Amino acid sequence: MAIHLTAAMRVIATGMTSVIRYVFTLTTTLIITKRAACWSLFIMALTGLSASSLAVFAADIASSHFAANSISNSNSGSSDVITSDVSHIQAPISKTIVTTIQQTWQLNLLKEALRRSDSGYQVQQMSTQMNQKRKVEEALAGTVDVFWSMTSKELEETVLPVRIPLFKGLLGNRLLIIRKADETRFAKVKTMADFRQLKAGQNRYWPDATILEANGLPVVTSYQYTNLYPMLEGGRFDYLALGAQEIGEELASHPDPALKVDSHILLQYRSPAYFFVSPKRPELAVAILAGLESMVSDGSFDEMFNRELKIEQLYREAKFEQRVIIRLDTPDLSPLTPIERTELWLDLFSMQGAT
Repeated sequence: MAIHLTAAMRVIATGMTSVIRYVFTLTTTLIITKRAACWSLFIMALTGLSASSLAVFAADIASSHFAANSISNSNSGSSDVITSDVSHIQAPISKTIVTTIQQTWQLNLLKEALRRSDSGYQVQQMSTQMNQKRKVEEALAGTVDVFWSMTSKELEETVLPVRIPLFKGLLGNRLLIIRKADETRFAKVKTMADFRQLKAGQNRYWPDATILEANGLPVVTSYQYTNLYPMLEGGRFDYLALGAQEIGEELASHPDPALKVDSHILLQYRSPAYFFVSPKRPELAVAILAGLESMVSDGSFDEMFNRELKIEQLYREAKFEQRVIIRLDTPDLSPLTPIERTELWLDLFSMQGAT
């Protein structure tokens, strides 16, 4: 009986090929959403495909999709749509993953997500230091398979986003590095109008610079992150905003007795950080998403996040609820940002703060 039932299920699965093909066309090419993981798990359960076999199938569909778009764009004469050469996807899927991510929470998370999807993946780290512009160029060329970054509309349209916030929104809760001599000046800030009197420093390649400027805040930029510290001490601007989870370590790595972490202000905006995957590796984006969704579902994502980033200690030391919150809009935020999935975010965005 079991044998006949299994055979019947395989027949049904075969008959669903056109439906599955349509779903993967929507979910495994340029827009990777939660639907991809749900369908991946469903199809694997229904057909008996392994994760690696499913990835090959997804890559084949993605290849067909890109090829069709390329022909369509050529016929229409449009030059606005980015096309990708995915002919190499027809070859066996590589199990080697080249990344720029160094030994951090993000790397550990990536490895665990891949292990859950397919234990055959091997992560290879690049030692070359790259700014974000270079990472995108290398991903488009296929030299880099995956990197992480704070998101932007342009980035999501250029490479493949895996829309699970790596820091649960913590990266958009910014504390400020300021000059010690200005501590009293910052303590007087109560409103957005007060805050606009202060000048920010930012890396030009970071999406934060655009967000600050869009909210009417004065910004001084540098193309080299390390230049920002001497620029701050020298009075070129008044503060450098960094994610709450990184600011202590960053200041310690650029020691300067004239600088400190401000204890009064929390600068807050939606700026999720995602894994971004080369358009040449759509099957990898599917695998990472499936692994992350599995971790979110069984609670291991939160467990690992809280442990590795020492969230309880961070909350105690940062005293978020005692700070004046300056909330900014993120005009470039994709409508596909999973804001409604409360399990993916910390509770900081609903916090009132000091008044």
